[in-house]
Amino acid sequence: MVERYSRKEMAEKWSIQAKYDAWLKVEKAAVKAWNKLGFISDSDCEKICKNAKFEVVRIDEIEKTTKHDVIAFLTSVSESLGEESRFVHYGMTSSDCIDTAVALQMKESLELIISDVEEFMQAVKNRANEHKHTLMVGRSHGIHGEPITFGLVLAIWYDEIARALKLIKDAKDTISYGKFSGAMGNLAHAPMEFEELTCEELGLKAAPASNQVIQRDRYAHVVSAIAVLASTCEKIAVAVRHYQRTEVYEAEEYFSPGQKGSSAMPHKRNPVLSENITGLCRVLRSYVTPSLENVALWHERDISHSSVERFILPDMFITADFMLVRIKNLIANLVVYP
Repeated sequence: MVERYSRKEMAEKWSIQAKYDAWLKVEKAAVKAWNKLGFISDSDCEKICKNAKFEVVRIDEIEKTTKHDVIAFLTSVSESLGEESRFVHYGMTSSDCIDTAVALQMKESLELIISDVEEFMQAVKNRANEHKHTLMVGRSHGIHGEPITFGLVLAIWYDEIARALKLIKDAKDTISYGKFSGAMGNLAHAPMEFEELTCEELGLKAAPASNQVIQRDRYAHVVSAIAVLASTCEKIAVAVRHYQRTEVYEAEEYFSPGQKGSSAMPHKRNPVLSENITGLCRVLRSYVTPSLENVALWHERDISHSSVERFILPDMFITADFMLVRIKNLIANLVVYP
């Protein structure tokens, strides 16, 4: 994560604290499910749900020995409990906790992305209505063609963003699945009802079929949907960059009081915002290939996907959120010269 290109609301969803908070939420949901099935007493369930906690510093300390972050996490949690700690993580494998927790993080993050896109669409719609009669020259191959209106350009952008929004909403449905089928996914240590009850407690659906992990085509769906949105956003940013060229000058980014364009040429007002958006969209699209390659894991699982996801998931959501706010402001404040 680069702080320059992040907003607090999304960055907090992918902090180390948020990751372990999600893990603990999953573990508590599992305890509640076992309680409903009569395996854990009301007293032990209450103690765990009330008292279970962790310390990030302590997890880091334990992991130096265990070389296993989930075991380090569970050890830290157990230190906050008594004998009832034996029921935490019962019948589960590490991926039951991790993959289900990541599904929660992605679901919440996509809800914020969806809100960002809807605000962006409203800004485009407002400008389309404002400029539905604003004449401009149409271009093909970069060469003047028939006249159109700037409102038409904006309407096309709006329609394209709407399709990307549908993809993202579909991706949110695709990722909203958890799994508690245990090692190899064979449900050897827990009944199917345990999986269903735990997912229900978390507001997720139980994966119809899983091995030791949630299948990574679900992740690839999310990443690809955001990449499609990023392609449309770059298309818009590139158009604005062209409109602002000196020899075109049909529109330009808002230039705030005191803003500077060059340390050597004080007359310059550069399209820095749309250039920034262009670059961020390139980064977002770059995550598609590794997410697709993560689908082909060995047999019931390996962890070649793990290191990839530790990079791309936080960075993708944080960058997409930041970029969407920037492009909304770009369009909302765009100075148009009829």
